[in-house]
Amino acid sequence: MKTVIVLAMHGAPANDIPRRELGEFFELHGHMETSPVPHDPAMTRRHGELEDMVKRWPRTPQNDPFHAASLELAGALENETGLRVIVGFNEFCAPDLDEALDRAAADGAERILVLTAMLTRGGEHAERDIAHAVDRARTRHPGVEIIYAWPFETRAIARFLADQARRFAPGERAD
Repeated sequence: MKTVIVLAMHGAPANDIPRRELGEFFELHGHMETSPVPHDPAMTRRHGELEDMVKRWPRTPQNDPFHAASLELAGALENETGLRVIVGFNEFCAPDLDEALDRAAADGAERILVLTAMLTRGGEHAERDIAHAVDRARTRHPGVEIIYAWPFETRAIARFLADQARRFAPGERAD
């Protein structure tokens, strides 16, 4: 069975996007998320234009170190698993999760394993946004098994963090 991993990452705006346009985007974004009334079509269109500009802005390690680190993590995960890894972002970057999931299905995946570096429960992206993207992909690709491999076990996260602590404070133990 061909399995492809989709690595769901947060995303951040590139640091060289013009401040005026980025400010306008965030202002419209906030208004559209909180307004109880229907949105003005011109405002919705402008928000879409700005969102597309933010997502599609050319990325480099200098203007978006988070994007570069996400791709680096995907490469390391690909090496560790031997499986193809496609990165998808929750916001501010392309491809978004829907695009990444569709790409995995188009590449002939029979199983898509969705992983995220968002380890703990309680976060909106891991709890809601990624799960909804997975549900939408299941509807679009009914012949593909799509597994959201989350949440992480608390003890597994603690072991991971303890290993990192030991790297920086070898031999230390609480009294």
